[in-house]
Formats: sequence, structure tokens, C-alpha cells
Amino acid sequence: MGSDAEQMVARYVRRRSGLYRLLHAPRLFIHNRRERLLPAAEGVKLFMGGAGGEVLPGFINVDVQSFPGVDVVSDVQALPFGCGTIAAIECDAVLEHVADPERAVSEMVRVLRPGGFLHVIVPFCHPFHGYPSDYHRWTVTGLRELFASQGCEVIDAGIRTGPTATLLAMMCEYAKLVGGKVGYALAAWILWPLRYLDVWLNRKANAYVLGNHLYALVQKK
Repeated sequence: MGSDAEQMVARYVRRRSGLYRLLHAPRLFIHNRRERLLPAAEGVKLFMGGAGGEVLPGFINVDVQSFPGVDVVSDVQALPFGCGTIAAIECDAVLEHVADPERAVSEMVRVLRPGGFLHVIVPFCHPFHGYPSDYHRWTVTGLRELFASQGCEVIDAGIRTGPTATLLAMMCEYAKLVGGKVGYALAAWILWPLRYLDVWLNRKANAYVLGNHLYALVQKK
């Protein structure tokens, strides 16, 4: 692994330590309660985006790097599974990190069996985060068209984390520019309770204009 990949692995390993979890501020977001999640499915299921962390029970953890807890090391743009062999895929905050997301989606659709479901999370209004690279952002319309172009039925798409999550993420990154990691940590500890404003804001029809992360639940035809 190159230096960027080694640093990424080391960062995620530190995040799993007890001391890091004790000192780290609560997350700056809450999930939209109306989000359509991956339905139950019998068969082989893939989870992408766990970075060696906690993975949904019954899923194979796939990642581009060999983190502790990763079951299969693979680039999402070239999956080592046969056509139509996978029952369901959960893909969380991965597509922005690949140079060719259309190819990655094509690969996931290829390995899904007919009628199989894919649940994907992507950023919209979110700061740059190079783990190790960061290429893309999507709107709800762009996300729908990405999967429709691959012959999938988009069951639902919308905001996962809302306008307040966007505001807090930007403010904390600004604090990091000014005061480094300490500035970020202080801002996060001060601001995180505001995340609950999204319980209200996510209900608004135009909340998508400042959505932080988006979701889509799609089915292979």
C-alpha cells in the first residue's frame, strides 16, 4: 500500500480504539426516519463502506483496503463475484471515492440477482474527505438517473442526513482550518446537540436543497 492508503488504514484503526470513542464528540447528524432501508433477503449479501468497522449481521464486508474485519478486499469497480450471485448490497459513502461511479454501479448491478435490492448512500452538501480520494457529489435527481441508466427501478430516493448536518459539517471543517484537530473537536462538542433540528427540517419538501447525504433504494429488474 502507498502512503495515502497506509494513513487511511491507520486512521480507521485509531477510530476503533476505546480512547478515541471516549473523547470523540457525538455524530453531527441524525438519520431521516422516513428513509427506505434495505429489505430482508435470503442469500449472499455485501456490505461496502464499513472500513473494517461494524457491519450488518449476515453481510460480507467488502473494502478496497485490508482493514481488520474486512472479509473481501476488492475495488467496487471490479467485484470478484459471479453475475447474479448476490441477493442484496448495502453501499455506504463509497461511490464518491471511486473515479468511475457508473462503472461501480454497473458492477454492483451485474453481481445482483434479478429482483435483488441495492441501498446506496452518497454525499451532496458535504466537505471534501479524501479516503484516499474524493471525486463526486450527487443531487436526488442525479442519483435517480445514475441507477435508472443501469436498468434498475428506483424504489425510493431522498435525504438521509439533512440541512443541519450540512451546516454543522461545514462549521466544524472551518474550525479545523482555523484551529486544527483541536478546533474541530471543540466545535463538534459545542454544536452536536443542534443536529436534532433535522427531525423537523427533514420533513420539509425543499430540505433537499441543503441535504448532507442522500439515499436510494433500487431493485434490479
